[in-house]
Amino acid sequence: MAKITNKSNGQLVDIHYQDQGSGKPVVLIHGWPLSHTSWNNQTTALVDAGYRVIAYDRRGFGDSTTGSAYDYDSLTSDLHALLEELDLKEVTLVGFSMGGGEVIRYVTNYGTDRIAKLALVASIIPLVKQKDDNPDGVPQEDLDDILANLKEDRIAFLKEFHQQFYNVDKKPDAVPESQLDADLVVSSAANVEATIEAAKAWMDTDFRPETAKISLPTLIIHGKADSTVPIATSAEQAAELISGSEFKVYEDAPHGLNVTHTEELNKDLIEFLGS
Repeated sequence: MAKITNKSNGQLVDIHYQDQGSGKPVVLIHGWPLSHTSWNNQTTALVDAGYRVIAYDRRGFGDSTTGSAYDYDSLTSDLHALLEELDLKEVTLVGFSMGGGEVIRYVTNYGTDRIAKLALVASIIPLVKQKDDNPDGVPQEDLDDILANLKEDRIAFLKEFHQQFYNVDKKPDAVPESQLDADLVVSSAANVEATIEAAKAWMDTDFRPETAKISLPTLIIHGKADSTVPIATSAEQAAELISGSEFKVYEDAPHGLNVTHTEELNKDLIEFLGS
């Protein structure tokens, strides 16, 4: 893998990335608590369709180094450094789960000069946490339990989390055991502080005001059976907030639809990129 170094805001973070193919650039932003490898099922298909595909590791995850902060401004500064270093233009940003936050915050902080389109896949946008005006969100006590479990027995929590990722409790054969093993290897190797602090970022950040300002062509894809990021507090709201967005619901898809619904997702992404 190649790397760029983000030197902004007094930070020094090495961001490792994979750059394949040629054509208009597509930047893939992975979910929590994985790495760029979670996009493996999409990368080849997008390259074969004629696109330049860049997938990178979030700071503290995969091969990227740690940072001093994991709020969305800091995380998005890494994405900006990557786009600047590679001088990417007419980019489509594709954010999975937590990665949807970098997609929206990038437009907020850095504008649209380099960006052509956006895609939110099983994304946390616009808000995870339950509030009086977001009754379908995740209750604070459940979020507190996640943080407590990460601190007390991170590996045990991650093992159970990846099973929920694919709704294994409802469909035991949703993914092979090897997929669960591979996910656990990646997530357990991530920096402990990064895992916890990044979780706080996706738990606590309210993107609703920013999301309502998005005017770029946007594709939203979400599984109706997503038990990790409920569709009512995420994609359904995002589709209402982003005027003119294209909203696709996969009826039986869990959170990890990039794995369980690979062909359908690849087809929809390629069609959107070419539209």
